[in-house]
Amino acid sequence: LVVSDVCAQVTLKGKVVDSQSREAVIGAAVVVKGTSKGAATDAEGRFTIQVTRVPVILTVSSIGYKKADYEVKNADQKIEISLTPDNVFLESIDIEDSRITQKQQEQPLTVESLDLIAIKETPAGNFYDGLANMKGVDITAASLGFKVINARGFNSTSPVRSLQLIDGVDNQSPGLNFSLGNFLGASELDVKKVELIQGASSSYFGPNAFNGVIHMETKSPFEFPGLSALVKVGERALFEGGLRWAHKFQNKEGRDVFAYKVNAYYMRARDWEATNYAPATESKAGADNPGGYDAVNRYGDEYLGGKNDWISDTSEFKMYPGLGIVYRDGYREVDLIDYKVENIKTNIALHGMLTPKIEWIGASNFSFGSTVYQGENRFRLKDVQFYQHRLELRQKDKWFLRAYATHEDAGKSYDAVVTAFMLQNNSKANNKWFNDYSNYYQINFALPGQDVWQLPGFPSPSFVNNPAFVDSALKVLSQYKDSLIKWHQMARAYANSNQGLAGGVGIYPYFPAGSMEFDTAFAGITSRPLGRGGARFFDRSALYHVHGEYQFKIGTLLSLTTGANFRLYAPNSRGTIFADTNGRVIRNYEGGLYAGVEARLGKVKLNMAHRLDKNVNFPLLWSPALSAVFTPRKEHTLRFSLSSAIRNPTLADQYLYYNVGRAILLGNLKGFRNLITIPSFVDYFDHLDTSRLEYMVINPVRPERVWTAELGYRGTLFKKLYVDFSGYYSIYQNFIGFKLGVDAKFVPNNPFPVAFQAYRVSANSADIVHTRGASIQIHYYFKKYYAVNGNFTYNELDRRGSTDPLIPAFNTPRFKFNIGVSGRDIRMKIGKARLNNWGFNVNYRWLEGFLFEGSPQFTGRIDSYGMLDAQINYTYPKAHTTLKIGATNLLNNRVYQVYGGPLIGRLAYLQLQFDMGTWGISRKK
Repeated sequence: LVVSDVCAQVTLKGKVVDSQSREAVIGAAVVVKGTSKGAATDAEGRFTIQVTRVPVILTVSSIGYKKADYEVKNADQKIEISLTPDNVFLESIDIEDSRITQKQQEQPLTVESLDLIAIKETPAGNFYDGLANMKGVDITAASLGFKVINARGFNSTSPVRSLQLIDGVDNQSPGLNFSLGNFLGASELDVKKVELIQGASSSYFGPNAFNGVIHMETKSPFEFPGLSALVKVGERALFEGGLRWAHKFQNKEGRDVFAYKVNAYYMRARDWEATNYAPATESKAGADNPGGYDAVNRYGDEYLGGKNDWISDTSEFKMYPGLGIVYRDGYREVDLIDYKVENIKTNIALHGMLTPKIEWIGASNFSFGSTVYQGENRFRLKDVQFYQHRLELRQKDKWFLRAYATHEDAGKSYDAVVTAFMLQNNSKANNKWFNDYSNYYQINFALPGQDVWQLPGFPSPSFVNNPAFVDSALKVLSQYKDSLIKWHQMARAYANSNQGLAGGVGIYPYFPAGSMEFDTAFAGITSRPLGRGGARFFDRSALYHVHGEYQFKIGTLLSLTTGANFRLYAPNSRGTIFADTNGRVIRNYEGGLYAGVEARLGKVKLNMAHRLDKNVNFPLLWSPALSAVFTPRKEHTLRFSLSSAIRNPTLADQYLYYNVGRAILLGNLKGFRNLITIPSFVDYFDHLDTSRLEYMVINPVRPERVWTAELGYRGTLFKKLYVDFSGYYSIYQNFIGFKLGVDAKFVPNNPFPVAFQAYRVSANSADIVHTRGASIQIHYYFKKYYAVNGNFTYNELDRRGSTDPLIPAFNTPRFKFNIGVSGRDIRMKIGKARLNNWGFNVNYRWLEGFLFEGSPQFTGRIDSYGMLDAQINYTYPKAHTTLKIGATNLLNNRVYQVYGGPLIGRLAYLQLQFDMGTWGISRKK
């Protein structure tokens, strides 16, 4: 104990250790009982607190340990506080719901959590990827820099049904209405805890907390002062560097009055390349077709309407025998995208104490980077910028008033697929190109007496009207594939040249990738906005949010939480994404009110919550939730909940106007009439008979709703075995998807449309969607330092016989599991040598194959796969440094996680992390 001579202050310095291993407990909260004065232990388990007198009682708590009180009786007492491990808590699982820490409300939902130690020891490449090892969690990697976390089905590279928060602040992109993974998130050095709440939870989190909520809590500079640094290098030219500095100031009475923190993070790497050249799902031809095919990661070869099929109709086949189905050349994604990944994240936060209990916070975040994003198309996000500013006033666990603003700038981002279309159109429009191709083939090879008809065994012209002609001709053509390929290559070369019967527009030849002409055209297209001769999209959208909450305690058995929020969306795309053209300014706002009551009746805890939300374009919506938690004994908890959630249509669902080449994507606030169904339009083109056309009506899009019933159990068996089980059943109404249709203009006596355009329109499912699932997590501890853990998850979409084509993509494996073994703070003796302070973590993840349904171009089968993550670490306490060597996908099992994305392989790394606690506390004089 050290006694200060300033105003008779007593400075308490001590250490918190594990009662079994005697190792330091990092990040433990040490609080003077009956006050808000406290500190957190540093990397050596040490803490410093000033008090005005002794004796005092210190209350110490840490995730994974039982709370302990420690009495300091006199000034010369040595302080070493031992915490006893609590087998009910796990190293990486917090069995309490996030409402304990945010709203002092227990919610009996499925909650997974990473604490400080688990973040540091995850076998994955970073803490965000490590969430995939939790039960019920799916991760989708569209690229190295863009990864999406999802739970309970309807996985997507556009995760609009999940909510991601950082310190209670929505981390979504204002224009896209979802978070870009952790690309624009928090630095790992500053993350204190990550919680993933699974299931419908709009009651407190508001709209879009539909299938789950990811909540990150960063480190307060009051609790975590000092210096931290991180350096990581690895495969794929990976480099990461991070720095965090925090400092706090106290007044003469030893009370915290002001603190600040600064974070800086930089990452660069070479991304995975998308090189899937298998035929896309919508390709009518296979890879062996002489006239080409539509490949998954080759763009511009997609069928965009018009005549490209000379085999479906018998009369066409007789005029062009051997021509068949033809596709344009297109360009590979690797020729259109720079795969350099870069990410910069900075943060500064100021914290002040107005009173011993009331705190103010001012924080600003800035993120910058480049990566690949996959949505309806593949996009190069280049020099994206993201700004977020927050002001908050709060009394912890009592009330808060929070306001924040988020701004984004799409930088030099562009659509790779649209770029390919426009590069080809620089040469010739589709109809002109196909005309040149087919005419050249017919004139040079397909007229009677020419090459096709001279093939040995080919039927004679006099046999043309015989019903057996087509089958006989196809049989011969299949035997002379080499000749067909040669003829098609000549026709393609002619169509790609600046010659041809088309004339007029399209005087340039097809530019091969890498040529000077290609580079010049590419630079021009990617620098001009969409809709103005280019493929770059402009997005400087913003959102503004205000949120307040207050908690009332009514005696010891009842508590009430109330709150309200208001949000304004201000999209700004200059017509490249939304319908904000010709001076139109779009503004969309929504607000909500909520209240929740918690009552304790003996061993039963009851919760009831209600929320009302109103968006300017939609009616008032109600989201109720009921729950009961029964704790017959301390080691066992049973829970039941009936919860609901609503999701307002996104800005894209309401205002989108985006031409992706194959179709124009439209928002739908007013509905559409007289659109032609796609099947009937294809049938019309095959027969040129307008009587075959079928028309449809699409109603205006409406909000979604989900109801979820959930049962669960958490408990500790035999003192070392922890079990967490949950099962759920969900019912979705008005599920938002989209419908495809064609708008065509016809004139009398002309079988061909004068003009036509395909549209994809946001719409609601007519049928109710049902899903169900269950998951179980087991942890077993042995030999003091070691643990074995495993989890198994089942999710399934139940269509109930529905044939509604709009029921959206489930995109989720039916079965998946994780199994792992870990050790921490291991102390071993090998001969005369001692090996202390080391640990390891190994996890194997497997999932069953499933159909991934994205855009028509990116729909296909994801095969079953397994991935092994592993790391080993060593901590050198005197240098406050931890060395970590590991690999994600250690066995380099190259797999697709999203159809249309890249094959994901191994990423091995070496990491050094330095953590130094308080280097002294400044005081006002």
